[in-house]
Amino acid sequence: MINESDINRIRSQFPLISGKDIAYLDNAATTQKPLCVLDAERKYYEESNANPLRGVYELSTRATEEFENARAKVARFINAADPSEIVFTRNATESLNLIAFSYGLGKIHEGDEIAVSVMEHHSNFLPWKMVCERTGAILVKIECDPEGNITDEELDRKIGDKTKIVAVTALSNVLGRKNDIKRIAKKAHEVGAVMVADGAQSVPHMGTDVQDMDADFLVFSGHKMYSAMGIGALYGKKKILDDMDPFLRGGEMIETVHWDKVRYAQVPHKFEAGTVNAGGAVSLGAAIDFIESIGINDIGAREHELTKYAMRLIKDIPGVQIVGSKDPEDHLGIVTFTVDDVHPHDVADILGNEGVCIRAGHHCAQPLMDHLGLKSTSRASFAFYNTKEEVDRFIDSLSKVRGLMGYK
Repeated sequence: MINESDINRIRSQFPLISGKDIAYLDNAATTQKPLCVLDAERKYYEESNANPLRGVYELSTRATEEFENARAKVARFINAADPSEIVFTRNATESLNLIAFSYGLGKIHEGDEIAVSVMEHHSNFLPWKMVCERTGAILVKIECDPEGNITDEELDRKIGDKTKIVAVTALSNVLGRKNDIKRIAKKAHEVGAVMVADGAQSVPHMGTDVQDMDADFLVFSGHKMYSAMGIGALYGKKKILDDMDPFLRGGEMIETVHWDKVRYAQVPHKFEAGTVNAGGAVSLGAAIDFIESIGINDIGAREHELTKYAMRLIKDIPGVQIVGSKDPEDHLGIVTFTVDDVHPHDVADILGNEGVCIRAGHHCAQPLMDHLGLKSTSRASFAFYNTKEEVDRFIDSLSKVRGLMGYK
């Protein structure tokens, strides 16, 4: 268990926030990077930089080994059956577009249905909307209650014989609510549909076992779990990946190319066209090592404790309304809120002037905002390296907002 006495040691590993007058509470957008991750990426470029998978000389072989070792770490971290089920991408957004183009456009037909939850990030909504527009399929909205709960009755109403794809986030980036992907996947599989889970917010903060949850696809981004930007991962069941067409075409994703015949590489390489982000993959592998050295369960417990502490204090501030469930047990690392009579951008600006970094806007989840009857909100999101003192600082600044805007 991470306690307050561990925090100074942990924070010393994060150069951007260590000893700085900043309370960084925008971790759902991106996390800070520890020295071990920064060092691993730099070391790769200083000692192993060559084009992976293409050369037979020692330096290229070493680059290939480091790239594939990172893939194996990702597979182990989420308990994939085999490293070949891991495709490296730029981020969760690219991963979801890969699924939509390579699986969706090839498998979905007019009259089919794609069921998407209303709480999705635009990255897990717009690709499916595109597939429906191009194929004549029907986009079905899985609704949640105001607290973010998706009931069994709603799943029964929205997932049926015409459903071919079900897409749901494992953890809402607005409500902080965990969804039972295993339960939803079971319902999807009962009607022959595939399950697409967005793990961008869940994988960095809670244990993930893709075999147990039985998702057909899971995506996540490295930059939300302490690694470099520009690297992400797509997990897909191998039998499904084998049957999919490539997303991008070009170098490295082929076995042979002739004028009249092309044979593509085996998975995962047929989805990794061009020169790969090997340094980013190495940084993701280092981030996984870092997370495992602390313990994913301890990280989640620490973040949940900070969330509960923040929610308890927010409830005492007049004019501040928590979005979603008022029960801290329903939130993991994310507290979204509104301030009566004050625009969220003004809230973020006031807090930012005091060195408290939070997010304001629709959080790339406008369908959820529409569903909740909101235009935009403010969001504080925590990582395990945050402190209770930073939460206190956030609360102190938040309590001044209405007064500074001329309201009592």
